[in-house]
Amino acid sequence: MAQRHAPAGVAPRPVDESMTLLTELQRRPLDPGYAEAAARRSAAGVRPRARAGVAWVGVVVVAAVLGVGVAAAAVALRQPTADDRQARQLLESQVRERKDQVQQLTASNAQLAAQVSQLQQAALSAQNPALRATTQGWSIAAGVAPVTGPGLRVVLADAQAAAADPENLDLRVQDVDLQVLVNALWAAGAEAISINGQRIAGTTAIRSAGSAVLVDLVPLVGPYTVDAIGNAADLQTRLALSSAGQHIATLKATYGIGVSISSQRTLSMPGSGGTSLRSASVPDAALVAAGLADATPTARVPESGPDNKEVP
Repeated sequence: MAQRHAPAGVAPRPVDESMTLLTELQRRPLDPGYAEAAARRSAAGVRPRARAGVAWVGVVVVAAVLGVGVAAAAVALRQPTADDRQARQLLESQVRERKDQVQQLTASNAQLAAQVSQLQQAALSAQNPALRATTQGWSIAAGVAPVTGPGLRVVLADAQAAAADPENLDLRVQDVDLQVLVNALWAAGAEAISINGQRIAGTTAIRSAGSAVLVDLVPLVGPYTVDAIGNAADLQTRLALSSAGQHIATLKATYGIGVSISSQRTLSMPGSGGTSLRSASVPDAALVAAGLADATPTARVPESGPDNKEVP
């Protein structure tokens, strides 16, 4: 193939003209502008590393100042202001005052109820002793009057493994267990029942609230002592033969619930307070005459003196 030649008067092109860019990069790897700046710094005697070290020191100082400021702001925000402290103190004082008022009113209510009961019993004793005995029986059945007498005591306690496994409710005494036991004692002939000193009446509700059991909205914690006034031997026999007895035996054998049953010579129970009259009817005269409307109870209402203590 014939080789082309440049026209006369025109300088020939270099052979590596197409690789000019790569050639320049090899010859001058540093941009001319950077090279000039580096030459000026060298002439002025400035050390780039020293300047960089000063910059890093400034950054550290600024960061430290910002950190201290943020920490101080956080501490200031967490500390309650004077208004917050005053409001908290006011609420605490109001809570204490209301609590003291409730305790005083509760004590006053109990004293007034005892005085009313004494006046009623005194009036009935003077005018109609038979009616007084009848009302005493009704007050015992209603759970209003405090009573004392022999009976049976059943104590239910959580299983020992409940402490290691608090989420397992089967290892704890539940409200349904107490409901079954109380109903069985009523059916066995109990005349008065209490749980941890709380009197059980016909309208008493036994419910659960977390790990506690509520008896008429009063929280109780285990172990649960269930007292029942009546003939202890009959109560224990009938309880053992009932479905509640099987239920208690299952709680003890399967879940490790603590069960203790013992007869007591004397059990004392407080009254449940006043009751609201919802309905009333005159008893059949034939039943009263036959003595069926007023069975002789085992429990008795203790005679009360001026200081509300039992008089022997």
